[in-house]
Amino acid sequence: MKISIMGLGYVGAVSAGCLAEEGHEVVGVDPQRAKVDLINAGKSPIIERDIGDMIARAVGEGRLRATTDVQEAVRHTDVSLVCVGTPSLGNGHIDLRYVKRVCEQIGQGLREHHGHTVVIRSTMLPGTMRNVVIPALEGGSGLRAGEDFGVCLNPEFLREGTAVHDYFHPPKTVIGELDRASGDVLVKLYGHMPCPLIRTDYETAEMVKYADNTWHALKVGFANEIGNICKGLGLDSHKLMDIFCQDTKLNLSPYYLKPGFAFGGSCLPKDVRAISYKAKTLDVSIPIINAILPSNREQIERGINAVMDKGSKKIGILGFSFKAGTDDLRESPMVELVERLIGKGYDLRIYDSNVRMASIHGANKEYILEHIPHISRLMVDSMQEVLDHAGTVVIGNGSDEFREAPRLLAPGQSIVDLVRISDTPSIEGVYDGICW
Repeated sequence: MKISIMGLGYVGAVSAGCLAEEGHEVVGVDPQRAKVDLINAGKSPIIERDIGDMIARAVGEGRLRATTDVQEAVRHTDVSLVCVGTPSLGNGHIDLRYVKRVCEQIGQGLREHHGHTVVIRSTMLPGTMRNVVIPALEGGSGLRAGEDFGVCLNPEFLREGTAVHDYFHPPKTVIGELDRASGDVLVKLYGHMPCPLIRTDYETAEMVKYADNTWHALKVGFANEIGNICKGLGLDSHKLMDIFCQDTKLNLSPYYLKPGFAFGGSCLPKDVRAISYKAKTLDVSIPIINAILPSNREQIERGINAVMDKGSKKIGILGFSFKAGTDDLRESPMVELVERLIGKGYDLRIYDSNVRMASIHGANKEYILEHIPHISRLMVDSMQEVLDHAGTVVIGNGSDEFREAPRLLAPGQSIVDLVRISDTPSIEGVYDGICW
């Protein structure tokens, strides 16, 4: 394939070298003559393991060259990868001038070369493709994206120091495509990679890199805070985290990474409070860990507001325990939601097959009788009784029997789903997912 790389910084230089190594014909483009001259001399403009040898080999064999002329590169290639920088301007803003400028220049080249595919590799906030990239390409070319030329977003996952290895062994390949034909071009380019290949819309792809990097930053901060507590206790923090990381069923897994309602139960809230208290006694600052419970309370507020926004005073609750398959109500966020709605004068009915006074016993029965006896009087024996009563139905846990609820709604009823009982996107006035 004939490929142009716009921007010969870190990502661009690595992409150019690796693509040429795979046998593609690559044209690197950069406004800085010094970088262009280095590439054409068979030298790398960056310091990175193995990339210098790749560039030297590719230039020597005629598979890689560089130029300052964007339009010339577009005219002689089939695909353009945009790898220009998006530096921070402070306060969360990023500088999109370089992206916009190169897209306008690519657009001018597209006037003479229909059928080209433009692929954005730069990291950009959600909305940038729609509001900046596509308008710049269409404005520069006078053509229509998805009709006269293709557009994709393809976030990179390269770490400095291991970028060449990461390129050939990526954790995933994400193709955010404007249309199927645009994505097919990248499937040809990356389909052989030993990793999951994910095709999605370009808005989701824009957000992927930010979710990844924020998660990585959170992990570093979390590990450091645990390490600081361990040091205060005289424990070996690396030994502890080595044990932590061996759990790939819960700790390093998708299990707790599904957006939804707040956490609850007898363990998580109690243990977060306990470790926060212990850190305080050690005079160890743990701002990330201390933010967990306030963040959880914010999600409860979000759920309450979602229910109140529907406008009906008659509320039906399907699922009362903190998760499906248990009768545990201790610190269930659903208990707080119900308590708050009762306090605001809402008329509730509650159904949960696992929470029945006739069969519940032990600590859970004691908790109900001592702390929420008034709520137990609102409980009914079937999902249908809830549906017959409610103007707004709240799905509180993921019990399989509740999957039928959206199909059983009567005209005028709506659902607030706190657990994603179905894959339906939010529909105004009918179905409202708390995080989707």
